[in-house]
This record gives sequence, C-alpha cells and structure tokens, in this order.
Amino acid sequence: MQILVTNDDGVSSPGLLALKQALDGVGTVSVIAPDRNRSAIARGITIHSSLWVEEVTLADGSPAYATDGTPVDCVRLAALGLLETTPDVVVSGINLGLNLGDDVTYSGTVAAALEGVLLGLPAVAVSQEPCGPAIDLTGDEYPFDFRAVASFVQRLVPLVCDARFPRQTLVSVNAPGIPPDEVTCARVTRLGRRIYNDSLELESEEGDRRRYRISGDASHHPEEGSDFDAIERGEISVTPLHFDLTDLSGMDVLERLEVGSLLAPETASADGR
Repeated sequence: MQILVTNDDGVSSPGLLALKQALDGVGTVSVIAPDRNRSAIARGITIHSSLWVEEVTLADGSPAYATDGTPVDCVRLAALGLLETTPDVVVSGINLGLNLGDDVTYSGTVAAALEGVLLGLPAVAVSQEPCGPAIDLTGDEYPFDFRAVASFVQRLVPLVCDARFPRQTLVSVNAPGIPPDEVTCARVTRLGRRIYNDSLELESEEGDRRRYRISGDASHHPEEGSDFDAIERGEISVTPLHFDLTDLSGMDVLERLEVGSLLAPETASADGR
C-alpha cells in the first residue's frame, strides 16, 4: 500500500512524525507537507504562482518533501506525479488540535483528506486534543500524547482502503487529550454544531487605513452522539464525512416556488426555456 501523509501544521510537526511512524508498518509512506504552519487555510490552492518543493529529512532520519503550498497542494503534487508511485490512500494529520463540528469547513487537515476523496482515493483526517494549555507551535515542548490515536489509525487505514468502504467518504478522527490508557473506546459520531463568539477589535489607524483583529472563543451545542460528546466522554470520535453539498429538500422548495419563471422575458431563449 502506498500511503501519502500530509498535514497543515507543517513538515516539522511532531504530529506528522507520529502519524508517519505509525503507518510505516502498514505500507510504504511518502510525506509531502507544507514548509510552515498553514492551519485554517481550508481548501485553498496555489494558482497564481509556482510551487517550491524541497527534499528534507524528518527527525527520525526519513525523507520528506516540504512545499510552500497548501495542504491541498500537497495532495495534488502527489497525484500529479511528484512521487514515483501514485498514493493508494491519503492520511492527513495528526493535527495539533481538534477539528470538530463546523470547524471542519475551515480545517486544512480535513481539506487535504477531502482532496484525496475528490481524486477517488480513500482518505482519513486525524486530529488530537492537547493534553495541556495552548502553546506556541514553534516551541520544542508539545503537550500531546499521540500513542492512542496513532495506534487506532494504524488499524483504521486498512479498513478504509477496503473495497467495501464508500469511496466518496472521508473519515475524520479526533482524539481526546488524555493519557492513552484512559481513552475508553472509539465511537462513530456525527458532526456537532459550533457556537462562535467572535468580535471585531480596532487595533490601530493610519490615515485612511485601519487595522482590525477578529478574535473570540467558541463553544458548542450539547448533543448526544456528536463528535463533541465523544471527546467529552474520553472517546476517540470517528466521523464519516462527504461533501455532496446539494440540499435535496431545498431543491423541492425551489421547484415549488417556481424559480424557473423568474428569468426576465427579454433574457429567455426563443423556446421559452
């Protein structure tokens, strides 16, 4: 099995190294990751400039590629021929922080896995809650213990690659920030709903220019069976995601509202359609 490992925290992230080492026993692992932190960049891609790619060495001495592109760029590079062999599966992470509920729409970790799915590949996104307070990700000390989630993903990836697993579904894995022996189980969950409490702060003014900061915190709606609920119970959350965004009930409503008749007569085609 040819496994592509990527992330959004950057090629030097300890989470990426832990994931790569866990998957070494599953197949042949190739690493392509951003050369710096690209968190919350979602599905951004590079289209107006070229991409730099550099061969680097991870902390365990294994080779990797670092690029100035985004997490999605990393998957595209692999699929378009940067690697000698096209990957069979994309595994993104281990993200330094959870990706729960509505946060998945912002996540570069989840976006990289989604790109794999769009290319017809099985894909897994992996995220871990810190075991301590938030830190500067450029520091040397990380309050993370990846052993439980790394071992779980090692066993999960072959299942996701099974021909019976739906190819248009990615699996988002989130692990609680507790010692491995305290993780009670893994549970299949649905996405919860975030409550964002953001605010806009004016920092400075320079003539006609103003500098603002958007900041705040977030909570969530309590809901049994959600990914938030699993983390609060000390469980690994396993959420299947697909990105068919079509709202079928919304289509029915629009049809009943006869939106097709809203086109101005002068812009309609000769046959009235």
